[in-house]
Amino acid sequence: MTYVVTDNCIKCKYTDCVEVCPVDCFHEGPNFLVIDPDECIDCTLCEPECPAQAIFAEDDVPSGMENYTALNAELAKQWPVITEKKDAPADAADWDGKKDKLKYLER
Repeated sequence: MTYVVTDNCIKCKYTDCVEVCPVDCFHEGPNFLVIDPDECIDCTLCEPECPAQAIFAEDDVPSGMENYTALNAELAKQWPVITEKKDAPADAADWDGKKDKLKYLER
């Protein structure tokens, strides 16, 4: 099993989760983070660190967000690894909790 970054990370992109990952499985895009399912060891450390509550175990991904499992796998192959926390976007708090943000995903 793997962990999956879902909709609420888009445009929030808090990076608290990347510092606790023991296998460096997070990848960074312009306004979203993803987890490489081939690298994730299911350690559970990242989930409680996400201020936006956007990370879920694969079996617990909310209904309607199942497509994020494949999206994480796809984008992890394209985006670089991130291992250190960065400042969140200035408007991250404004985007936290907004619904249906997939249309704002920048690749």
